[in-house]
Amino acid sequence: MSETVTAATPHLGKDELARIDDLSVSFMTDAGSIKAIDGVDFTIPKGKVVGVVGESGSGKSVTARSIIKLLPVTAATSGAVYLARRDGIGELDALALSGEQLRRMRGDEAAMVFQEPGSVLNPVFTIGWQIEEGLRAHGLKDKKELRAKAVDILEKVGIPDAETRVDYYPHQFSGGQKQRIVIAMALVLNPGLILADEPTTALDVTVQAEILDLLRLARDEFGASVLIITHNMGVVADIADQVVVMYRGHVVEQGDVEQIFYHPQAEYTQRLLAAVPRIGQQLTVRDDEGNALERLSDWRQEPVAVEAKGLTITYPGHLMQPDFVAVDGVDFTIHRSEVLGLVGESGSGKSTTGRAIAGLQKVSGGSLNVLGVEMNGVKERDFKPKRADIGFVFQDPGSSFDPLMTIAENVAEPLLVHHKYSSVADARDYVGDLLEMVQLPRTYMNRFPHELSGGQRQRASLARSLALKPSLLIADEPTSALDVSVQAKVLELFKKLQIEIGFACLFITHDLAVVDMLADRIMVMHQGRIVEHGDVDQVIERPENPYTRKLLASLPVPDPREQRAHREHLHALAAEAV
Repeated sequence: MSETVTAATPHLGKDELARIDDLSVSFMTDAGSIKAIDGVDFTIPKGKVVGVVGESGSGKSVTARSIIKLLPVTAATSGAVYLARRDGIGELDALALSGEQLRRMRGDEAAMVFQEPGSVLNPVFTIGWQIEEGLRAHGLKDKKELRAKAVDILEKVGIPDAETRVDYYPHQFSGGQKQRIVIAMALVLNPGLILADEPTTALDVTVQAEILDLLRLARDEFGASVLIITHNMGVVADIADQVVVMYRGHVVEQGDVEQIFYHPQAEYTQRLLAAVPRIGQQLTVRDDEGNALERLSDWRQEPVAVEAKGLTITYPGHLMQPDFVAVDGVDFTIHRSEVLGLVGESGSGKSTTGRAIAGLQKVSGGSLNVLGVEMNGVKERDFKPKRADIGFVFQDPGSSFDPLMTIAENVAEPLLVHHKYSSVADARDYVGDLLEMVQLPRTYMNRFPHELSGGQRQRASLARSLALKPSLLIADEPTSALDVSVQAKVLELFKKLQIEIGFACLFITHDLAVVDMLADRIMVMHQGRIVEHGDVDQVIERPENPYTRKLLASLPVPDPREQRAHREHLHALAAEAV
């Protein structure tokens, strides 16, 4: 099998790094063959960033993995993937490679950055050893040179004190730093193509902006082309030169970034752009007759459901480590029928605050009154009667559902725990009503969690949280991992239910555009403290705290021209902070 394509039959133009030609991939399952992608065609130019967008299941990741032939043995492929060699001598047909040729191609010609760095980094090896592993696999043996290259690439991707931290283990780095390390592993062999599969999905907006700057560095300083897979249209507007839109295994549209954003041709592309949450965009929900739904009373006139005064939550240190103050003397209130948005980066204390309100985390100091119960020093027997009045929507419903129980059993669980029904069979009609309320068919009751999509699981999670008709709901990042089209439907449903039921809500997120659509007031949290607090319009349009301004500037907007100015503003803020 030849490793290169002869010069007489080139498939790539002089400015093309890769060409995907009529690519189809099918997977064999117990139910038969399932076609994941069907006749996909597009090119990746040299020195450009190509964004591949679409919903989960559209075939984005399968397409990217096909480029380096990183598919399971159950996959059957047809078509071709042509890749220009880094040394400029000929081209490769990636799908025709095997064995040693394939190993050389991975790393030398193309490398992949995966969505979840925790699943890529080995917890028992130092990050320096893991970076060096790729170099060793490609023939470099000198220990001093290996270490020098590992330290150098860590410095280039912005890991501080790289000379020392090269000997650290993955658990000693934050999520954003681990993503930088995974990018360093991809860059260390200087490949011509970087494949980045949802590299910013689970990251805060400030860290996301830094990772996108790093991918720009790969293009501008390392001369690599970048294929970035994402469902975030703001990310595409920020970094992409060209865009490929996929839907159900097909490419429905492709073009340069401005053409896709300002003159989309495909109906699906238009729907995708319309679903993107934007700052200042009002979310209006309507009843079955098309009339706009509004709350019947002003939330400011409603009684207070939650009140915190000097709330402090401390995690005790272990093995001679000092105590960690997660929440440091915060004050706030939540009125009945009000939605309070709580925003901030990971580690700011948002989820800890929400868990304390739900009685899942002990209060260390100050006062926290929840539905008339003082949580500082509360006994479980005193708080237990109130648990039925509190609902909790988790960030990842997949991990909060029991995988061995059906959706009906999972949703009915709180009803049985609080003795509202004696069995799942007795609760079945009510569970069906709950599922229909969140726009899931009753037939889904007999399915298991893994048989639902991410958006469907989140709806089922919302149904479970509302099963006991709570007067207070804690929603912890309920839409952060969802596609924009699914997210838009979940947010619309959430607002409709909140208006109809009138529960008080703490909505925890790091996405200011989402909280702008839903919340009445916003509370910005940073390092355990509230740095800004006020009505939505005031905080979004006239932020006073530098951290709030940084958060707003870090949020990518789905408009390429506006985003360029947005990015320059963020860099100016960063320069001022130095």
